[in-house]
Amino acid sequence: METSRDDIGIVIRSAFLQKGTQQRFSLLALSIFSIFLIFLETIEAKPLNKVRSVVNDLVYRGAVIVSYPSKVFSDSYNFFENHIKLYKNYDEIKKENTDLKNNISNSDFLELENSQLRKLINEQVESDSNLVSARVLLDDKSPYLNSFIINIGTNKKIKKGMAVLDGKNFIGRIVDVNFFSSRVLLITDLNSKIPVISEPSGSHAIMSGHGRSNPTLDYLSLNHNIKDGDKIYTSGKEGIFSPGIAIGEVKIIQNYLEVLLFSELNQITFVSIKLKENRIIK
Repeated sequence: METSRDDIGIVIRSAFLQKGTQQRFSLLALSIFSIFLIFLETIEAKPLNKVRSVVNDLVYRGAVIVSYPSKVFSDSYNFFENHIKLYKNYDEIKKENTDLKNNISNSDFLELENSQLRKLINEQVESDSNLVSARVLLDDKSPYLNSFIINIGTNKKIKKGMAVLDGKNFIGRIVDVNFFSSRVLLITDLNSKIPVISEPSGSHAIMSGHGRSNPTLDYLSLNHNIKDGDKIYTSGKEGIFSPGIAIGEVKIIQNYLEVLLFSELNQITFVSIKLKENRIIK
């Protein structure tokens, strides 16, 4: 018996309707599961906090492991590319080598720098200035959100709200802490609001992040006297951060007071976290 075109059309429409039902059920299940996860995130309980900490550590460490093959491939490609360039630029490299030999007087500085780098590579080096060093594991940057993950957490007494430094410059604060990792919110992030003070005018303000663009100074007094080139430091107001940590300098652009940072945030590999000072109350 010959099958009509109408019968074939009915079969095809029936198959699509069944597939659409399955998709709607899958979407509903995923939506319910997502709402359940969001509800769990709002619950503050020690067992759940420990589970969150373990899961975050596994995700962060897993992301590092997953990204490792691509890094190895990239490094291998760069190695071979640089190896070929060495032959093409032999004369130039030979001249640079001669210049380096003539600059032996700089060896003391290079040895000092090398010793500092070795200390950072060893990681978690505590200093007498109440600082602890850490390595950046993952960069999490978008046009609006700027943060990264470091490789220490409560195992090194890290807590939320601690100041994060690049050398002597303030670059952000700790916003999430796990046992072996922590998240640093950079001062360029949309959620970053830092109380600061200008020098030499002494005007107080709030430095607000805007994503990839430079932070700006907001909530200034009407009679402020901030000018181009004024230095910006943490004010220590309300006891959030220690006062006097360098951040950047002012650049006035179209009546906006932008802050040109002393540190290049996209070039940071190691950071220092300023531990809370123990105050003795008499």
